[in-house]
Amino acid sequence: MTAPTGDPTTPGADGPIRVLLADDQHLVRTGFRVILEVEDDIAVVGEAADGARAVTMARATQPDVVLMDVEMPGMDGLEATRRITGDGPGGPAVLILTTFDRDDYLFAALRAGASGFLLKNGTPEELVEAIRVLARGDGLLAPEITRRVISTFARPGDPTGAARSGPDAVAALSELTPREREVLVLLASGSSNSEIATTMHLGEATVKTHVSRVLAKLGLRDRVQAVVFAYENGVVRPGG
Repeated sequence: MTAPTGDPTTPGADGPIRVLLADDQHLVRTGFRVILEVEDDIAVVGEAADGARAVTMARATQPDVVLMDVEMPGMDGLEATRRITGDGPGGPAVLILTTFDRDDYLFAALRAGASGFLLKNGTPEELVEAIRVLARGDGLLAPEITRRVISTFARPGDPTGAARSGPDAVAALSELTPREREVLVLLASGSSNSEIATTMHLGEATVKTHVSRVLAKLGLRDRVQAVVFAYENGVVRPGG
């Protein structure tokens, strides 16, 4: 799990974290609601049983975090995620929840703009903490998922991991200072803010500032997207 960026203006800072539940199983949604509503800092603002409804409700209720199932009737969770995150900056973070531990879902979710990925067999404590992490503007990429990202990008000819560099990415990368580029490399390795601070001999507050600037210059939502961006655009390579 990644460390918080420490931005005091992130969602949930001035009130409870607003959460939208999207899952086609009523009992699953009820279970999530029961888990979340006992937390003083979390409020469930709505439920959706399919992707299309999730998109509509996300725009209407303006949640901080959307808990998104993958397989739903009609529009699935991946397409719903693309539409929600495609509405522009300032929108909700999407946490993908699924019973399927599959690489194709993982990478499709990350490319769709999801900020986190959890399996439904996790604990209630892990779910609550994941919501808090996403609400404060960070991304949730567990070490084992980071390893799977790196493993996929290491497979030559794998279209899932093929680097996708373009003029916009090159231009954005050119805006980074040498120190910011070093921070991006460390982010791509899965390093936390404290680990980056130790490696670069900096204070954590300074690292948080560098991370925020890297994300802003590259037009990325969070650290999860930074990892994918770095590998897709050749900033780092597996084993490098």
